[in-house]
Amino acid sequence: MASLITPLLSVAPTRALVDEKFKVRVKNLPAGLPFTLHSLHLSEDNDYWEAFGHYISNYNGTVCVSEHLSLGGTYTGKEPMGLLWSLRPVPGSRKGLRLRKKNVSSPLLYTISVYSGHLTEGFRDQAPLASVVTERWYMAPGVQRISIKENIVRGTMFLPPGPGPFPGLLDMWGGGGGLVEYRAAILASHGYAAFALEYINPGEMATAELEIEYFETAFNIVKDHPRVIPNKVGIFGLSFGATVAFYLASESNVVKPRCCVCINGHTIFSRGKSFAEQSGEMLRNAHLIRIDEDDNHMWRNLFLSRDNTLDMEKINCPVLLVCGEDDQNVPSVEIADDIERTMHAAGKGHLLTRINYPGAGHLIEVPYAPHFRVTAFMQSRTQKIMMLWGGQTKPHSDAQEDSWKKILDYLEHHLFSSPSLESKL
Repeated sequence: MASLITPLLSVAPTRALVDEKFKVRVKNLPAGLPFTLHSLHLSEDNDYWEAFGHYISNYNGTVCVSEHLSLGGTYTGKEPMGLLWSLRPVPGSRKGLRLRKKNVSSPLLYTISVYSGHLTEGFRDQAPLASVVTERWYMAPGVQRISIKENIVRGTMFLPPGPGPFPGLLDMWGGGGGLVEYRAAILASHGYAAFALEYINPGEMATAELEIEYFETAFNIVKDHPRVIPNKVGIFGLSFGATVAFYLASESNVVKPRCCVCINGHTIFSRGKSFAEQSGEMLRNAHLIRIDEDDNHMWRNLFLSRDNTLDMEKINCPVLLVCGEDDQNVPSVEIADDIERTMHAAGKGHLLTRINYPGAGHLIEVPYAPHFRVTAFMQSRTQKIMMLWGGQTKPHSDAQEDSWKKILDYLEHHLFSSPSLESKL
């Protein structure tokens, strides 16, 4: 680099919530030369993830990611958050990785660096011109994290700062099971008492009735919490979590949600059968699973072949459907079409809000999270497959940002009672 002036790299804010934008700017560069902005993250699984964009410094010797065009790299164009949403495992990483925060009490750390020239590899072999570490948090200051084990129900409650009472949410993830806390943590950072529910293990419950009771009890743990408004409790679910939300809203005599947010769920449900039995029943149609040339599994046809569906006309609360049109795991658009027809025929079309996203896949998460088109998935306790979730990185990332804004508006309207927000949808 010809100039002896040290480049000044800034990331503002240096500490923020994961769904907030930042500004990355480099000053004191020679004008009109190529530079690469690079982000690097070491996951809790000890895997490195990176993203980078190629820029030309302007006449003032400045590169600003939110104002200037990336000419190449893992993203192109004017993309303020491209250094996060285009993250991918560094070359040579293990196959099928998925970046998920386990300890939400600590931040995600990203090292943002600027390099001379337009680099595509070898970042760790070359010294950057400047680097800054930035923190991204799921938990805002003052959010409380409380482990729950009550009436066999397990999970984590996240409470916003202050005495409350707050609207509540039961937060449920998909068929991978386990305890996933990060979405509940960011929801609490936006003012909701959010309960991240740990999924029951296959065979843990003796009957299907006890399995359903597990979810009903979880809902009531939220509703009956002393810092929750009991008639302002909703359900938030993705994939199988959305299916459970559909079931509770349509079939349960115990649960009366104020509203539901359902991302890429399905309505296939065999009443009276345990989840393990239903999974086994579905996989007996394994010949319908498509496997591509890279041995990636696409399950969407499994759900097109089933006749046992929930009676969605029984739903009496507002429902927001978020659908990825390139979902290769669940035929979410076709299922949403069925739900829409059923609810309109029952005179309940006014309860349904639907958003479709072309080019988005199954795993629609919070803004600026990387896109996971294929990841490793435990089909059983002993069998790991590569699951094709679908989506293209740029439209999927746009869908995550847009849907999150609309979801927050939707929840605020129905759980905080703010009619003025209706027009935003």
